[in-house]
Amino acid sequence: QVQLLASGGGSVQTGGSLNVSCIASGFTRSTYYMGWLRQDPGKKREGVAAVHSDGRTALADSASGRFSISLDNAKNTLYLQMNLLKPEDTSMYYCAADFRPLEGPERFLRRTTHSFWGQGTQVNVSS
Repeated sequence: QVQLLASGGGSVQTGGSLNVSCIASGFTRSTYYMGWLRQDPGKKREGVAAVHSDGRTALADSASGRFSISLDNAKNTLYLQMNLLKPEDTSMYYCAADFRPLEGPERFLRRTTHSFWGQGTQVNVSS
């Protein structure tokens, strides 16, 4: 079955950087979407970045100019490089995957439900 294993979270100060990764296994399709969402307890889940298996990417406005998403197909690993981190980026970050035809990574970002989820990795940014 599909498994997503996220890692790489941690604590940094404002302006710092983190790179979180998500190792995927069990994919049965060559066409798929993957991405990162974040959520705090009691708050709405928010799409951060998404990538299609063909290389198209999308970033949320809050991540634009600071974050980048990439997919290493050889390693079956999704990455989110986060630079210029702010306290408001503090959250639990989840990787997710979807095999449905979502009509673009931007559509993936706008959805808060996806087919497969990783366990989450915590990012803390202190001021």
